[in-house]
Amino acid sequence: MINIILAEDHNIVRNGIKILLERDADLRVVAETVNGKEVLKLLQTDLIVNIVVADINMPEMDGITLVKIMKQKYPHIPIIILSMLDNEQYIIEAFKEGASGYLFKNINADELIFALKYVCNGNKYICNELSLSLLAKLMKLPSQDKNQTLKYSFSAREIEILHLMSEGYTNNEMSDKLFISKRTIEGYRQNLLDRTKVKNTAALIKYAVLNGIID
Repeated sequence: MINIILAEDHNIVRNGIKILLERDADLRVVAETVNGKEVLKLLQTDLIVNIVVADINMPEMDGITLVKIMKQKYPHIPIIILSMLDNEQYIIEAFKEGASGYLFKNINADELIFALKYVCNGNKYICNELSLSLLAKLMKLPSQDKNQTLKYSFSAREIEILHLMSEGYTNNEMSDKLFISKRTIEGYRQNLLDRTKVKNTAALIKYAVLNGIID
């Protein structure tokens, strides 16, 4: 039996993932949390845990920070990151800090279950869609070294918002999709404009594309 801690702050998403995982007789979600701090508290108890599955974006402590701390304190427990982002910066950061897997939230049940079992056997795993995306980028090389011109670092949440902005989502639509307030979305947007010193949303998206932040 593989015992899993599932860390995801969106209840609907977390419940859906739990249902998918527990379709397999070898998998059991022994605890659910909404942030990384709660995961660390659980690991200090007598709870038997074989693997942690964590969202990259969580309040109080995000997935990347959780990976870093777990690899220092609990190196024997692998952790898989769940994300909506295919930004190379965060994929590389996750694995550099010690993640054993990186999965998109839209993967099917079979791949999700396979990934957990594969990682629990001591392997590393990235989901099929991400593998194909990275392969496509490699096939386009040589290309301009966009990241060398990037003056600012962006959080996973900021990149998520940039992706949605580039797809034409309004502030209200982004608020509903990300389960955060419209005012918070507006704050992120204004902060991005201020930091990149561009005049409007169109220029901001252009900046993000040219610097390889979004495709």
